[in-house]
Amino acid sequence: MVADRHAELRKRLIEAAEAAIAANGLGALKARDLAKAAGCALGAIYNVFADMDELIFAVNARTLARLDAALAEAAAEPAGKLTPPSAIAQLQRLALIYLRFAAANRHAWTALFEHRMTSEKPAPDWTLTRPVELFTHIEGPLEIVLPEPDARTRNLVARTLFSAIHGIVLLGLEQRPVAAPPDELEAQISLFVASLLRGMMRPDAFD
Repeated sequence: MVADRHAELRKRLIEAAEAAIAANGLGALKARDLAKAAGCALGAIYNVFADMDELIFAVNARTLARLDAALAEAAAEPAGKLTPPSAIAQLQRLALIYLRFAAANRHAWTALFEHRMTSEKPAPDWTLTRPVELFTHIEGPLEIVLPEPDARTRNLVARTLFSAIHGIVLLGLEQRPVAAPPDELEAQISLFVASLLRGMMRPDAFD
């Protein structure tokens, strides 16, 4: 059936694009190379995807799903069973999982942030909502550490914490002179998370 062939070609193209990005980065992604890898004509790509942006979004969605699954596994302990110290430890684990995912999937992870639209059409709605869903892994333990603020404030703290960790990870993996040395990156991230959150807690939180 036409629908089945269409779905199969879509799958092959996404897998080919995913492999190409993983190997050489987003900048090396070429339609002609993808068509060859997927075993189709160049024009067939545009029978399945409106443009290359749509294909890249499909690959990025898979990357986000894998990152979400890794974070979910690290946050498996129910928030209701957490104490402030164990909540901070869970947030440290989440930060380290993020670092390890980025290091192990360097080009795919970078593509999440470096992709820029080549056309005037807006990005899909999920590109705004799906990354924000990652914050739910942070907000659970954060509520144990910071019980007083309202949900909106905790969401802002979660975003700020994520942004800080992302910056540390990005600079560290790029081995910029201002970053922690690669062999000390995990220890510095753990120290940063613990120091930040302990500093935001009430003095009696650990009594």
